[in-house]
Amino acid sequence: MDANLHTISNLFAQLGLPADPAAIEEFIDCHRPLANEIALYRAPFWTDAQRSFLKEEIIEDADWAGVIDELNSRLR
Repeated sequence: MDANLHTISNLFAQLGLPADPAAIEEFIDCHRPLANEIALYRAPFWTDAQRSFLKEEIIEDADWAGVIDELNSRLR
């Protein structure tokens, strides 16, 4: 899949979360700030499946890594 198709909305949909802009902003506002010493995938608000997906994509520097980094930055 083309990495350019991975947007923050697509990431939220992939994670099974509401993916409209207002819901994304609400999620970020509710979970920010995430302490710098906590890796994004270790945050307490993820399900096991979400955590596994995020961890795998970051470790493998896979197609989703860029947009996951964006989410990480927005949660700090």
